[in-house]
Parts: sequence; C-alpha cells; structure tokens
Amino acid sequence: MIHVVIADDHPVVRAGIRALLDGESDIEVVGEAATPDDAVRLAQSLTPELVLMDLQFGQAVTGADATRRVRALEAAPYVLVLTNYDTDGDILGAVEAGASGYLLKDAPPHELIAAVRAAAAGESALAPAIAGRLMERMRAPHVSLSAREIEVLRLVGEGASNSEVAQRLHITDATVKSHLVHVFSKLGVASRTAAIVEARKLGVLR
Repeated sequence: MIHVVIADDHPVVRAGIRALLDGESDIEVVGEAATPDDAVRLAQSLTPELVLMDLQFGQAVTGADATRRVRALEAAPYVLVLTNYDTDGDILGAVEAGASGYLLKDAPPHELIAAVRAAAAGESALAPAIAGRLMERMRAPHVSLSAREIEVLRLVGEGASNSEVAQRLHITDATVKSHLVHVFSKLGVASRTAAIVEARKLGVLR
C-alpha cells in the first residue's frame, strides 16, 4: 500500500486529488497539508511513502523549501511535485531540493496515478514536457543558470535590493553581487532589468 500526504493550499485541489487517488486499491491518502510546515510535520508523524507537493503556498516558504526539509527527515518519504508552473527556475529548484518527480496539474489522471506509483518506488517521474526542458538545459549550458542564480534573480525581479536578497537567502551582499555578475554574463546583459526581461523570455523565470 502506498500512503500519501497531499500538500496544497487549495482545499478544492486537495479534495480532487484525494477523490482520484481513493479510487485506487493500492493507494491511500493518509493526510492533507495546507501549508509547507504542515507538510513537513505530517511527513514526519505519518511516515508516508510519498508527499504530493505543490510549489506555491501563498507565503514566503515554498514547496521546494518544504521538499528539502521532507527529504532531510530520518525516514524520508519521496516527494512528487504537482504544480501549475513549468519554468526552469521552478523545475530546477524542485529537483535540486530532492523531488523524485515533477508533474503539471493539467496532467491526465492516469499520468498522475502512474507518477505516484513510480515516485513512491523511488523512480524518476517527470512529465514528458518537463523531461524535455531538462534535456534542453543540458544541451544549452551557455544559458543555464544555477538554482541559486535563479533564486537571486527571482527575488530581484520581485523588487528586492541586494541586501534584502542577502537577508532572505542567508548569504552576504558580496555573494549576491557575484551571483548577479554571473547571471549578467550568462544572459549577455548589463543590468538587473535586462536580466529579468531576458530570463522571462527564455522561460527561466515566470
């Protein structure tokens, strides 16, 4: 039996996923979490085989942050990300945080169920479009930003100053500047604004 915790801040989404999974004889939903912190707490207390994780919870802590914490637990369950977002930053952040799979919410039901079974068995479960994006990144390393560089750029895009970015990511101002220099170089731009525009054009940022 595959025991699953569903982590999503939308009750309707959780109810829909639960209804779908409850129809499978080998899958049992043992808990629902509306926040990243709840997801980690339930992963620890219920010891499921799998956590189905959304990426955005409408707060500073993201699904990728929660994924990292879940995967660091002693009896760590696998994590399958189920989200609306398919930018390079989201995908790379989730995979680097330890997610076994990445699926979009518009995936057909049979694809979600197959991904749940694969991820719970420790196999990679990437939506075809996501797998294609990752392969593309590997073929075009000249525009490939690291997860940290994308994180810095995302915060800059939200209007954060260098010192605010440093504070949020627990790094120094000098490290932020260094990341931005690398970003500018990789994207072939000379300013923060141009970097944001270019990153959105390339699908690195949403």
